[in-house]
Amino acid sequence: MEPTMPENRLEAEPGARPMRVIPIAASSPATSGGCSSGSCGSQEGAGTLPEHIWAKIKDHPCYSTEAHHHYARMHVAVAPACNIQCHYCNRKYDCSNESRPGVVSEKLTPDQAAKKVLAVAAEIPQLSVVGIAGPGDALANPAKTFRTFELIQATAPDIKLCLSTNGLALPDYVETIKRFNVDHVTITINMVDPEVGAKIYPWIFYNHKRYHGVEAARILHERQMLGLEMLVKADILVKVNSVLIPGINDEHLKEVNRVVKSKGAFLHNIMPLISDPAHGTYYGLNGQRGPTPQELQALQDSLEGDMRLMRHCRQCRADAVGMLGEDRSQEFTTDKLETRTVQYDPAAREAYRAYVEKERADQQAAEARQQLQAVVGDARALVAVATKGGGRINQHFGHASEFQIYEASAAGVRFIGHRKVDHYCAGGYEEEEAMPSILDSLKDCAAVLVAKIGHCPMKELEEAGIEPVQDFAHEYIEASILAWFQRHLAAKAGDKGRQAA
Repeated sequence: MEPTMPENRLEAEPGARPMRVIPIAASSPATSGGCSSGSCGSQEGAGTLPEHIWAKIKDHPCYSTEAHHHYARMHVAVAPACNIQCHYCNRKYDCSNESRPGVVSEKLTPDQAAKKVLAVAAEIPQLSVVGIAGPGDALANPAKTFRTFELIQATAPDIKLCLSTNGLALPDYVETIKRFNVDHVTITINMVDPEVGAKIYPWIFYNHKRYHGVEAARILHERQMLGLEMLVKADILVKVNSVLIPGINDEHLKEVNRVVKSKGAFLHNIMPLISDPAHGTYYGLNGQRGPTPQELQALQDSLEGDMRLMRHCRQCRADAVGMLGEDRSQEFTTDKLETRTVQYDPAAREAYRAYVEKERADQQAAEARQQLQAVVGDARALVAVATKGGGRINQHFGHASEFQIYEASAAGVRFIGHRKVDHYCAGGYEEEEAMPSILDSLKDCAAVLVAKIGHCPMKELEEAGIEPVQDFAHEYIEASILAWFQRHLAAKAGDKGRQAA
């Protein structure tokens, strides 16, 4: 029987709709899966990690592939200054139409940030973590960063804290980070060779002096390595972000991966360069291209097994709010918060966490009932999934702005990444001009699993050799993929048998 959630109606300004937390969908007991989401590719879970590590990541949507189906994050933009310049970065303020790091609609004071956190936590019980990721560097603004953490801890102690940094100032603040109970830190490390770094960083500002070229990259590298080692020694989980820049560090990132793993980093997130002249970055204005989804996946696949990889990153804005892949920051702007009555209810948030644990248990039980019956050998297939979260197939094909990509094989199901697409439906009408780009994004997928799909896009997918599947609407993703894969293999075996006859 599906677990139920108590209603959580929150008082807000007059006319605001009340928020109600309900299960995302009902699951069918006939649908099941062959491996838990904790052990299919991500190698994370209560049974695969030390208990104290699992406790740190199980509700953190950035550190756990599984958690990102259930939990939301929030970035507070209190750190405008930066101490290095990156060729891929251009910070923008009062900007609501770009979705990339370094961009915010408004800068906040620590007091404004703390108030915003309470408002978001009151309305979004899925919120589990608050991070400071800019729009500059969290540790180039230490007073604002740590004052913000202090205020959040005092008013919402159940929320995890984390920060992102380029690492230049990191060694100076590890003890402070530990004192504020920040047990997740992300360091952006794009190189371990200063010659490569000089192509990415034109300058740094360190010890009241500006450095350029190889010397700047060497100092940055040394400080990053020292900070990483200190964090690991302090028992703080470290995620390393690396930007994949074709022709600059694409091959070099294999060495970056080897080095950060050897120094104890917990997770490596290799992100595609965002390069658009409209963003005004050095790379964008000089024609440096970003990698294709296939190039990114190929590099990630080559590193699989060497270290835990994050494949579900959305390269969030510095003021992002909500589940990964969505941004609700415009609902919580400073002017709107001035008239909002906030009633922070820890009990409602605890009830949501209990609901998620029940969902996790139900999902694992369902998956345990499904086993691949056929001898699959080396057979494997990529599958695209339309989902709004909750670990279920619960989105209409035409409403999807991204598809999550999974690989099915004899080893089970593993999460590969996500691919952004243009909406096929807009304002209730089909946007047929979006279909070619969608087909190009999904061209290496054997199937697309959706809650519902219209006749026209279904036909175009079939003509492109991609099977549209709506049989598993509102059911668990991994279990459904395994069930589809079983059927897919049986169909292929039947085709071979008929051809042989």
